[in-house]
Amino acid sequence: MSGTTASGRGRTGGVPGHTGGGVNRWTVLTVLCVSLLFVALDTTILYVAVPSITEDLRPGPVELLWIVDVYPLIAASLLILFGTLGDRVGRRRVLLLGYGLFALASAAAALAPNPQILMAARALLGIGGAMIMPATLSILRQVFPDRRERAVAIGVWSAVAAVGAAVGPVLGGFLVENFWWGSVFLINIPMMAAMFLIGRWLLPESRGERNGPWDLAGALIAALGVLGIVFGVKRLGSGAPIVGVTTLLPIAVGVVLLIVFVRRQGRRAHPLIDMRLFARPAFGTSIGCIVLAMLALVGLQLIAVQYLQLVLHLSPLETGLRMLPLVFAAMAAGLTGSRLLQALGPRLMVSGGFTLTAIAVVSLTALGGQDRFWQLSLGFVLLGFGFQSTLFGAYESMLSEAPAAQSGGAAALGETAYQLGAGIGVALLGSVMNAAYAPGLNHVAGVSDRASNSASHSLGEAYKVAAGLGEHAREALRLAARDSFVHGLRVTLVASAVLLLAGAGLALRLPRRAAESAERADAAAEEGAPAGREGAPAPASSGR
Repeated sequence: MSGTTASGRGRTGGVPGHTGGGVNRWTVLTVLCVSLLFVALDTTILYVAVPSITEDLRPGPVELLWIVDVYPLIAASLLILFGTLGDRVGRRRVLLLGYGLFALASAAAALAPNPQILMAARALLGIGGAMIMPATLSILRQVFPDRRERAVAIGVWSAVAAVGAAVGPVLGGFLVENFWWGSVFLINIPMMAAMFLIGRWLLPESRGERNGPWDLAGALIAALGVLGIVFGVKRLGSGAPIVGVTTLLPIAVGVVLLIVFVRRQGRRAHPLIDMRLFARPAFGTSIGCIVLAMLALVGLQLIAVQYLQLVLHLSPLETGLRMLPLVFAAMAAGLTGSRLLQALGPRLMVSGGFTLTAIAVVSLTALGGQDRFWQLSLGFVLLGFGFQSTLFGAYESMLSEAPAAQSGGAAALGETAYQLGAGIGVALLGSVMNAAYAPGLNHVAGVSDRASNSASHSLGEAYKVAAGLGEHAREALRLAARDSFVHGLRVTLVASAVLLLAGAGLALRLPRRAAESAERADAAAEEGAPAGREGAPAPASSGR
């Protein structure tokens, strides 16, 4: 039985360069990238709207953290479920349903009257995002069977993802300044409606093997496992005790559930994901590199936005514009990624990307309370290029290592690693930031212990507390809070650099050349090694 089926209007019978309906594969890539752009935008577009949401809805510190984080948390939890469901029932079908849910959830978020409704709407956005993200990558895997062309497509795909995440604050800043915070969600509605109509017309349907029942119980176990781990880490990030029913317990339960999931998949004749993929160094190492990259940088990005707005006192739009060097550098890395991969190989490209990003992060520790435009811009350029090179090399190695019939599951694992790293990174680096920031506000002249305690939660909270104090105490608290924030930022940058260097060391396990993993996979398939289960096709080769 063929590992993959494809259907669409007027199938071309697999004519090279086309998909179902005679649509050129580069046109399909354009549709997939536009879909991904708006999902990626929602990851960061809310950052610059946080002050406006705080003023309007008055969420508590924990509620505000969840408003920002529940989207990647829910998305990470459900990626395996929807990625493998797409392999079974059709990737285009799941993608179109994701478009519809994303539009409805965006409307609910834009009109939310309180923090609770906004959190619920963001959770629904996470569900829609979980349906869209793996579908775009798995469809890309299907319509680009040649590895060299696929590397170019992944470069464009990853550049769009980086642009979406980085342009989020720019677009969000413009919308918040000219309209209101709900407008950052309203822009999703017309685009998702257009993508639904265009995708239904242009995108080919494809699915993997349909032998055996779909393991719904396994997918739910995986979802709950990821949810438990990220929830526990987020509670730690909010200052909860390490040993507690909302911290260590959900983390432990999550780890146990993921172990159960792995063992369950190993026993099944038709697993959701063939866990023997992780026995291939390129696949497991790529997943680890994606986690470490996101772990080191996503939480840092949120802190950087706060630095630009609250320390340098830039407007939301100015904040977004200051991040444009990172956007352009990430675009350049994605668009040149295929050539760099051929010239350097996965090992040097990913390890070098981690190292360059670490150098950029360390250079930013020289920032202080004064605006240093050129130093900040140069740091963002190095950071954007290094980070995107890392992600490109890791994604390309991971996706090329997986069989075409399991592309949805493999894409889901990659996106789960991305979102899991992002969710944990916000909590982890946020905890480091808070631990370094709070002690500086313990004893401020003229400020009561109660006011100091409130100010120690965040710089934004410190400014609010200071507004209600006398002139001398107000200035003393604002200065102490700003200096403590800058100190915390430097400590967090160092912690991020350590994680990035750990990623550089891990990347040394990747193949030297882009063709090596495909060659080994072909050899393993010929020898009957774990290239897949019961008729699953071997991974695509490096050439036609």
